[in-house]
Amino acid sequence: MKKFFKYLVIILIVGIVALLSYVKLALPNVGDAPDMKVEMTPENIARGEYLANHVTVCIDCHATRDWSRFSGPPTEGTFGKGGDVFDQKFGFPGTYTAKNITPFGVGDWTDGELFRVITTGVNRQGKAMFPVMPYTYYGRMDEEDIKCIIAYIRTLKPIESHPAASISDFPMNFIVNTIPHKAELQKRPPASDVLATGKYVANASGCVECHTKFEKGQLVAGTEFGGGREFPLPSGGLVRSGNISSDMETGIGSWNKDKFISLFKSRSDSAMINTKINKGDFNSVMPWTMYGTMTNEDLEAIYTYLRTVAPIKNSVEKFTPGS
Repeated sequence: MKKFFKYLVIILIVGIVALLSYVKLALPNVGDAPDMKVEMTPENIARGEYLANHVTVCIDCHATRDWSRFSGPPTEGTFGKGGDVFDQKFGFPGTYTAKNITPFGVGDWTDGELFRVITTGVNRQGKAMFPVMPYTYYGRMDEEDIKCIIAYIRTLKPIESHPAASISDFPMNFIVNTIPHKAELQKRPPASDVLATGKYVANASGCVECHTKFEKGQLVAGTEFGGGREFPLPSGGLVRSGNISSDMETGIGSWNKDKFISLFKSRSDSAMINTKINKGDFNSVMPWTMYGTMTNEDLEAIYTYLRTVAPIKNSVEKFTPGS
């Protein structure tokens, strides 16, 4: 009997080692970077600039945010340099640093390698990225929109910057390899289909990512769009995301379209952009100054879509000052 248990333990250990070796060495497996060449047309660059600065807001994380001003707008002259850190204090299972996406950082990447990392989270070296960059959402965008973003990134001013490597804590350093999967690209709906467009733009903007409770490194199922995710502010205190579900009392179910759009516009005008934030004051981590300059048509579409999501009754205390 003792020999049986001894052999059983050995088999279990071998099995665990084999599994961990497979996860660590054989994954991620999303295929090779596609062989593609992005067309650097003025139209593609303009579309990419709009997406990267106002919808997917790539520049929000890949720049230096000025937290002395409302909503921490990206500082001119830092677009693409990276360096923003997302770590354990934000609830992440590791320390993740935004990369330099200017030509200094990714100038020797092929268009296909950029496409793969944006849509699957697998970098040039074939390594998995933790989805702080919401590649799981970008992988459901239109291929042409992703190509436009790449075209815009190629036009950024090169900035010499060497952000620190990202490091996952145990066991996420193994689990992270299981997260990337092949992109499920879809066509951008026609503007005439407002509801479908709203769903598409809300996905590209990652609305659900911040407006859902977040525990142990992942979103809490069943709380989508209900708000309440906590973010520590550089100026002190905690701010929580709002409830943007269709709930009539605690969400935006009672809002009309004009109220929704005017909130974005008022929080991105010059008065708000130039509002100085003192230590301990309320601030917002949501990049209002970027989302607020989205087109009215896209904002209206998002509003139309959010009115269809399940209502979550969750009254959110927006701000808790630091001690």
